[in-house]
Amino acid sequence: MSVDPTRMCELLVGLPDVNVLEVVETGAGLRVKIETRGARPACGDCGGPVKVKDRDEVEHADLPCFGRPTVLVWRKVRWACVADCGAASFTETAAAIAAPRQRLTDRAGRWATVQVGRRGRPVTDVAGELGAGWDPVMDAVAAYGQALIDDPARFGDVEAVGLDETLRCKTGRWRAQQWSTQVVDVNAGQLLDVVDGRDSTGPCEWLAARPGAWLDQIRWATLDLSGPYRKVFDTMLPAAEQVADPFHVIKLAGTRLDDCRRRVQNETLGHRGRKDDPLYRARRLLLRADERLAENGRTKLLGLLAAGDPRGEVRAMWHVKEVVRSIYGHRDPVLASEFVERLGRDLQDDDHPVEAHQLGRTLLRWRHQICAWHASGVSNGPTEAINNLVKRIKRVAFGIVNHRNYRIRALLYAGKPDWDLLPTIEPR
Repeated sequence: MSVDPTRMCELLVGLPDVNVLEVVETGAGLRVKIETRGARPACGDCGGPVKVKDRDEVEHADLPCFGRPTVLVWRKVRWACVADCGAASFTETAAAIAAPRQRLTDRAGRWATVQVGRRGRPVTDVAGELGAGWDPVMDAVAAYGQALIDDPARFGDVEAVGLDETLRCKTGRWRAQQWSTQVVDVNAGQLLDVVDGRDSTGPCEWLAARPGAWLDQIRWATLDLSGPYRKVFDTMLPAAEQVADPFHVIKLAGTRLDDCRRRVQNETLGHRGRKDDPLYRARRLLLRADERLAENGRTKLLGLLAAGDPRGEVRAMWHVKEVVRSIYGHRDPVLASEFVERLGRDLQDDDHPVEAHQLGRTLLRWRHQICAWHASGVSNGPTEAINNLVKRIKRVAFGIVNHRNYRIRALLYAGKPDWDLLPTIEPR
């Protein structure tokens, strides 16, 4: 049986309806020159026959072949109308080879999208394997990834939505901070979208673009104690019950305790905390949960407070922090509402430190959102988990300045797209 080496080469290339003109091995890898075969097209204006105007060799980075970077050189034909009807000349296209204006082949672009989007790999690593530049790879990821994240079936009805911000990058001479806001399906643990900034404008515009029936399905709206996000929910989701994240409420109590410790430190010793100062040595013990303090730890803490807290202000704030933690010791919404309101008013008494006054005012201002947790049981924890995934993408990229690229890569990694819509093949 005779063997046609050209046909064998075409099968190895794995593209339909192409002729392999030559394969050249270079120091950088392989160069495979091809041309298409098939019926000649007709003029798009008059429908008449066309002629070859010229041929251009266009290079596309392809999947590595036998462990070597491969460049596919497509000898593309530019056609012109024979009758000179006035129609502009046009270049042949073949989606199976490469999408228009892409510098990667179709299969290489799909593979790169999976590597960068699904597996969270750096673009530079993928570009190195393909023997391509950073821009061609990111262009392919953006082109193929956009279709995945725009898939209308990517997420359905959402019962609980959460908002949280992440520092995207620092730009310019003065290192101006650029923030993004993540919109998350709290129950599914799915990133719905990423909007620019951390004010109310971006999330409001995103929610305004959703159908009214979709918004009506949302029962719970979780947030940290953020005024702009509260405004978003007040404006766009007035029927949804807002839920203040328990972690951030307790963290706020710990922050006020730290503020009190620093103030007393300066008032008693006249300087910031130093390693031998009693209050500085107690800083971690103060923030530890009471039930997690061993007997020797409690004894040490009380001794340090006796030595560095002459008026008992830090000790009072320590007890306040533990009382705030007890808000979440049960699930009775009515009891919680009464407890938070009474605690907020009691903290306004003159015998409490100024930090307790501040904490009390905050508790009163957010009491409905704080007590909503007891009825819903939802928190912003899944939103924080999604933020961690988004930060992972930012870390492997060493920061992403372009918001479009940031959004696409974050949604491909944490937005749960249907990867079955993007079939790929692995390099040989």
